[in-house]
Amino acid sequence: MSLESLTLIENWPVPTAAAAVVRADGTVLGSYGPTGHRFPLASVTKPLTAYAVLVAYEEGAVELDEPAGPTGSTVRHLLAHTSGLAFDEHRVTSAPGERRLYSNAGFEVLGDHVAKATDIPFAEYLRQAVLEPLGMTSTTLDGSPAKDGVSTVDDLVRFASEVQAPRLLDPRTVAEAMTVHYPGTKGVLPGYGHQNPNDWGLGFEIRDSKSPHWTGTSSSPGTFGHFGQSGTFLWIDPVVGAACVALTDRAFGPWAVEAWTPLTDAVLAEVRG
Repeated sequence: MSLESLTLIENWPVPTAAAAVVRADGTVLGSYGPTGHRFPLASVTKPLTAYAVLVAYEEGAVELDEPAGPTGSTVRHLLAHTSGLAFDEHRVTSAPGERRLYSNAGFEVLGDHVAKATDIPFAEYLRQAVLEPLGMTSTTLDGSPAKDGVSTVDDLVRFASEVQAPRLLDPRTVAEAMTVHYPGTKGVLPGYGHQNPNDWGLGFEIRDSKSPHWTGTSSSPGTFGHFGQSGTFLWIDPVVGAACVALTDRAFGPWAVEAWTPLTDAVLAEVRG
């Protein structure tokens, strides 16, 4: 089956783009472009990193509420961007749990924390815990656990299926990752400005009633996922029972703000049928 809605991508001002829509059972409802092409993920790396951290949690290597990062901060704070660490530097700007400070530094601390706890370099732990079991053979982490993943639409479709119908994790753990942690916390959603509240789960951003937003105007409030500064996104809408992955090789900017929402709305309309 192909989705007519995905042909909207033909009008995107990008050199290369690929996308797919997938159900929980792995059924690909439609795809567009070179789905085997490897793209830099930027922050779409974070959900992969978070999933590996949750595997480490289920294996007993780490606890969600054990100290990690700045004084008073925990693994849970780091996953939910409430550790108080600044965006891109290892500098504390507020007390843990106080504000939603979106932080690459926090995810780098997470990677180091899991590497120490497991005695395995984080990129290798991610490979063993998540990528290899899911058959994500074209995905690598080439640096920061916050932003240096490289992957394909084909591989991320496997990940999106896993998150919708977990096999590597207990479904209750994934449900917790999609639940708002530290509710009522305000902060900036990069590229979309101040949000009150700026809801986040464990490594996954939660749509709720945010406006403006990078998903669709018709996306359910329970939609969760991530977008990246390399012009990439992955959302999962649990109400519709489908996920969409789109990867490009043009940096996020006004073009994406204009293009992504109409695509998502068109996909949702078609999937809802």
